[in-house]
Amino acid sequence: MINKDFFQALDDLETEKKINKEKFIEALEFALTSAYKKMYGEAKSASVKLYPEKNTIKIYSYKTVVDEVADPDKEISLDEARLIKKSYKLGDEVATEETTKDFGRIAAQTAKQVVMQKLKELERDMAVAEISEKEDELLTTIIKRIDNGTVYVQISGSHVEGIMLPSDQIPGEKYEVGQRIKVYVKKIKDSFRGPQIQVTRSNIGFVRKIFELEIPEIASGDVKIKNIARDPGSRSKVAIFTEKANIDPVGACVGNHGIRINTIVSELNGEKIDLILYSDDPLEYIARSLSPAKVLSVETNESLNASRVIVPDDKLSLAIGKNGQNVRLAARLTGWKIEVKPESSLGKTSEQPKEVEYELTDLDENDSFATFDDLEEITGENDE
Repeated sequence: MINKDFFQALDDLETEKKINKEKFIEALEFALTSAYKKMYGEAKSASVKLYPEKNTIKIYSYKTVVDEVADPDKEISLDEARLIKKSYKLGDEVATEETTKDFGRIAAQTAKQVVMQKLKELERDMAVAEISEKEDELLTTIIKRIDNGTVYVQISGSHVEGIMLPSDQIPGEKYEVGQRIKVYVKKIKDSFRGPQIQVTRSNIGFVRKIFELEIPEIASGDVKIKNIARDPGSRSKVAIFTEKANIDPVGACVGNHGIRINTIVSELNGEKIDLILYSDDPLEYIARSLSPAKVLSVETNESLNASRVIVPDDKLSLAIGKNGQNVRLAARLTGWKIEVKPESSLGKTSEQPKEVEYELTDLDENDSFATFDDLEEITGENDE
């Protein structure tokens, strides 16, 4: 039925794959018991036991000792039981070893199926366990397939597949099967098909990890990211700072001739990046956050968590940005509501900033990460 070679194979699996042999044995006993009952009657009270130390398999049927037998598959009379063993009494369970020649082929087929299924499950669980340690990490993957806009990636070094929904993709980015791409592991969740690895390129965690990858000073902690605000595929504002007097955080992120920031922009499919130097002074921080626009003055109302920013008339559209993007990202970055006014409006407004036009909306759960400074001098670009 199941011979010595089979049990030796289980030993080899335990050694090579680090898979617990006892779990295989339990699964096999359950599957073989089900196969036996299906072959000889579901009503039978029976079980299949494997004994690896003896390289044997045994089948037992069980019957309860009763006065009158109503179910021959599960009951045995007291007189008949005492022919087997004189000490049996009513209510005892009689175990009888079954011998059958016909069950060997079924047992072998069942054992093979269980081993393959269990091996696949355990390998997947081990791979998922390994990947779970990489949550909130950046991984290099290969695009396996694309289905209705959803991208499925093969995570390098494992058999686990990651899924990147359209909402997790950088808008305008093109993907092809076989393409190598970096992704951020957003979360691992259970589904009816098993564990599912959700990856993203649109999350601000992706930007944070790219900065850590490309900028040694950020990886080492010498330069720190205070916060990130992002419109994926369009623009990111990253607030940075350092406690090291001898380090220029903006220069560290830009790199020699802009090589570091250009590499990051390329990875983000051309997404613009404003590096904002973080300050504990909210007036200064808010002013810097509106980069690349020049700011003349900032007023704040802490009770409303609101601010009013005055900019030159010819810089108003730049400060606000296309569809309000620049001021919206600045508000997300700083945590302050921001109202932008032109210089010509001075004297036409009340003394205290009122409820503002541009407020924090649609905050991402990860919008508390990091900071960057003004690239206008570096790139010579603006969004007027």
